[in-house]
Amino acid sequence: MVRIVGNDIHGERKMIVGLTEIRGVGYMFANTILNILKIDPNQRIGYLSSEQILSIENIIKNPSGSNFPSWFLNRRKDVETGEDKHLITSDIAFTVRNDVEREKTSGSWRGYRHMFGLKVRGQRTRCTGRKGGAVGVAKGGKVMPTREGAAGAEGAPAAGAEGAPAAGAEGAPAAGAEGAPAAGAEGTAKTKESSGKKEAPAADKKK
Repeated sequence: MVRIVGNDIHGERKMIVGLTEIRGVGYMFANTILNILKIDPNQRIGYLSSEQILSIENIIKNPSGSNFPSWFLNRRKDVETGEDKHLITSDIAFTVRNDVEREKTSGSWRGYRHMFGLKVRGQRTRCTGRKGGAVGVAKGGKVMPTREGAAGAEGAPAAGAEGAPAAGAEGAPAAGAEGAPAAGAEGTAKTKESSGKKEAPAADKKK
């Protein structure tokens, strides 16, 4: 592993590929660094000497000192200093966050677009960049899933409804009524006798 500008790069990677793993260093930027230092782009990054690593770090931190053109840098005419800089690693996210906050506080049109999460750079919004998820009843910003076999469906009669016969009503036969057969009546005795008759020949066959 080789550590360059706080980034651990695997030693088996080629020079031009390994340098692009550093955030803020692109393919052309890495190729220009290797051309200035006269390093083979196809060389494995693990074979770099400590002097070569220091020289690469110095160019990445201060590319203007190595005669890099200004259009190669990613932060030209900085708002605070007015200088041409090249941001790397965590400085990129920090600077972008500060730029967005400055736009919001100044009340610019870009700041308003950032506040409402809309497109900022003039893209069309008629068919893209729309917010929202699936069509349905939303509750608290989320679409509630439908329940299978939910209680209170249209076809099922509710408990205590007018059409449903209530327990103990006049039309419903009560337990122990005259028309209802009681437990242990003659019908059960007949079924036991019939079942005994049917089982007997089966036992004889097995013998």
